[in-house]
Amino acid sequence: MSTATPRPVVRAMRSMGEDLHRWRRLQGLSREVVADRAGVSLSTVKRIEAGQGASLEHVLRVARALGVMDSLVESVDPLASDVGRMRAVELLDGTAAGGRRR
Repeated sequence: MSTATPRPVVRAMRSMGEDLHRWRRLQGLSREVVADRAGVSLSTVKRIEAGQGASLEHVLRVARALGVMDSLVESVDPLASDVGRMRAVELLDGTAAGGRRR
């Protein structure tokens, strides 16, 4: 079953693509260099920057090539937010309140 991509997801893909594009430009890198460093095709980099979607692995490879993968990954860590830490304390009896071990 295939459904249309929800508009908020389309906006998020476009926004993330634009941000990765800006990171690339700020570092003075060509798409070809980023593709090579990320181990993906040039067309994949173009699709990601255009907000047209790609696999999570390819997005993370490009983010890594641009030096922003860690902050992207950390942005979804529930223990990095007050709400996430509070819920962890409630659900896990405080075992996760101190943060994730890395």
